[in-house]
Amino acid sequence: MTVGKSKKILALEKILRVMAVLVLKKYKPQIISITGSVGKTSAKEAIFSVIHGKFRVRKTAKNYNNEIGVPLTIIGAESGGNSLAGWLLVFLKWIGLMLSPFKYPEILVLEMGADRPGDIEYLTSFVRSDMAIITDISWSHVEFFKTVEGVAKEKGILAKTLEEKGTAILNIDNQYIAKIANQLKCNVVSFGFSQEADMKATSITFSYDGENRNFNGLSFKLDFKGTSIPVRLPLIIAKHQIYAALAGAAVGTRLDMNLVEIGAALEKFSSPRGRMNILKGVKGSFIIDDTYNSSPNSVEVALNTLGEIADSSEAFRRKIVALGDMLEIGDETQEKHEELAKKFLSLKGDVFFAVGERMKFAVEELKRCRFPEENIFHFEDPMEAGRKLQEIVGDGDLILVKGSQGMRMEKVVEEIMAEPQEAEKLLCRQSEDWKRISWKKV
Repeated sequence: MTVGKSKKILALEKILRVMAVLVLKKYKPQIISITGSVGKTSAKEAIFSVIHGKFRVRKTAKNYNNEIGVPLTIIGAESGGNSLAGWLLVFLKWIGLMLSPFKYPEILVLEMGADRPGDIEYLTSFVRSDMAIITDISWSHVEFFKTVEGVAKEKGILAKTLEEKGTAILNIDNQYIAKIANQLKCNVVSFGFSQEADMKATSITFSYDGENRNFNGLSFKLDFKGTSIPVRLPLIIAKHQIYAALAGAAVGTRLDMNLVEIGAALEKFSSPRGRMNILKGVKGSFIIDDTYNSSPNSVEVALNTLGEIADSSEAFRRKIVALGDMLEIGDETQEKHEELAKKFLSLKGDVFFAVGERMKFAVEELKRCRFPEENIFHFEDPMEAGRKLQEIVGDGDLILVKGSQGMRMEKVVEEIMAEPQEAEKLLCRQSEDWKRISWKKV
């Protein structure tokens, strides 16, 4: 989309598009594209875990899922940022690809983001996918689409542009995606927890070793076309991340892999940084780090995970949440933050930390429901919240930390994690570029 973009950015996008098209024309890789309101990166990681041992694969790095990032992934280059020399290096990398033989990836796994109407249409105009995965359609970025139906229309373009021989891999549990499935002429492989799904997960269990304080992740049965195998995800704690594993399994079957090798490969699947990872906290506490981003749907599933883990063992003392504002949800802001508070109450949470001015709606709802005010803390910035949280946590506390990117809730985690020296390895937004950006009110 061209809204609000400078002439330099528009020119750069056009140049990168031409460069990407020529690379694709020369090397002809299979392209697996992923979109969705949430879950794109987890699906990308699961797909990569499944197939990278059998194929040469390149996946989207960082947040390269837009008009500039997708071409850069195709070229295999880093952004030049504000540096002319940096963009010259991108051009030289492209020249090398075009002029000399190169062992280019057989498969590209590309995330395709859509912040505004027209984003997916633009990306699919020059990237023709062989497989398209839609992970979820919900309230994320609804501010620019007005309704969830508008989000669904935009995301659905990815699948609708597939050729008949292409394959759409769709989360059938999502009502909006289920409708898209009925509109397609290409091959469709559905995934989910429902009986109607082609690739489904059943008998899901979570394992925690209370004696040794070890999280052993999730196990489930993977069912596909009458065959069922046990799958372990030792590095995964949230049930909703099984959707990513199912998407990865569906891609594997389309590439002629059998379920046994797919199941073995999925054992290495881990969440990206800032997406439902368990970290050790100060004073014997535990942190569920889900600070990469936030939306009403993702907060709900994160809170569900908090409740399920806390209820799995008597070793956990209190359920504490530190939640930053949910951004980009438009007219639904007040209602969705109030619903968040109600969800917290339904889980019988113990302590509520709110960060940001939109979270005042959640705080007011908690007070209306007569939740003890001494267990409600409201802060304007994440640094202050982190310092107070460090004061009150104790042994066995389970703490969920989550918020939209602009709220920088990883700063809360850094304040309460047991090994802050490992922040660069464990937390999201730890690059030098991010660290140079001071938190500011949004």
